[in-house]
Amino acid sequence: MNRLPTLFVSHGSPMLALQDSPARRFLQELGKSLPRPRAIVVVSAHWETANSPAVSLAPQPETIHDFGGFPRALFEMRYPAPGAPEAAERAATLLEAAGIAVGRSAQRGLDHGAWVPLRLMYPDADIPVAQLSVVRGASPAVHEQIGRALAALREEGVLVLASGSLTHNLYEFRGQHLDAPVPHWVAEFEVWMKARLENDDQAALLDYRRAAPFAAENHPTDEHLLPLFVAMGAAGPGARARQIHASYEHGILAMDAYAFE
Repeated sequence: MNRLPTLFVSHGSPMLALQDSPARRFLQELGKSLPRPRAIVVVSAHWETANSPAVSLAPQPETIHDFGGFPRALFEMRYPAPGAPEAAERAATLLEAAGIAVGRSAQRGLDHGAWVPLRLMYPDADIPVAQLSVVRGASPAVHEQIGRALAALREEGVLVLASGSLTHNLYEFRGQHLDAPVPHWVAEFEVWMKARLENDDQAALLDYRRAAPFAAENHPTDEHLLPLFVAMGAAGPGARARQIHASYEHGILAMDAYAFE
């Protein structure tokens, strides 16, 4: 069985599901470029749990429309992939073996951080999918440890797909059009992250809120960057980051994607 990379993708606005853009076209090609996984575990910024991570054991996850104010066509979309309770339970077992407590949800569905990129990557919805939460208020280092515990999955045909956003400050959204100019504080953060990821500077990355330029401006809260650290850990020892996409949407959303392999 081919060893899979672990992935971090930026899912941007839910409109990614409808609106043409470089990031959308990238995701439409991404699934075709990968060995076919037997299951997918998605770590989404939009499922936060308290104190410890949780996995979803839903056998047929519902499509969650966890947003408002968007076109009706978006609310009518479904992603009817089967669940992956066996992969979710395997992830939970690996976490518990590493001393990390895990919650289990019997029915948690796929939020838009999961189904929007998956619908573009695997439009046939024929690969079983489970979700893993991020931990509200926990540090990047804690999420890197969560990822490290999951490293065996990539040897077992399970794709760890981390979905967040390289930058995510919606307080700065003023109705900018899709190709609006990029503010310097967004560009400088993106450049810093790329350099540290490609040089495997884990100490700086885990301390990004202090070390990176304009960290708080790009991430008033952490949750949209935390999946990146899970992907970084889940790649296993010696894995290196490779940028596989870079673009911006609405000026303030860096849509970078990375493969760890």
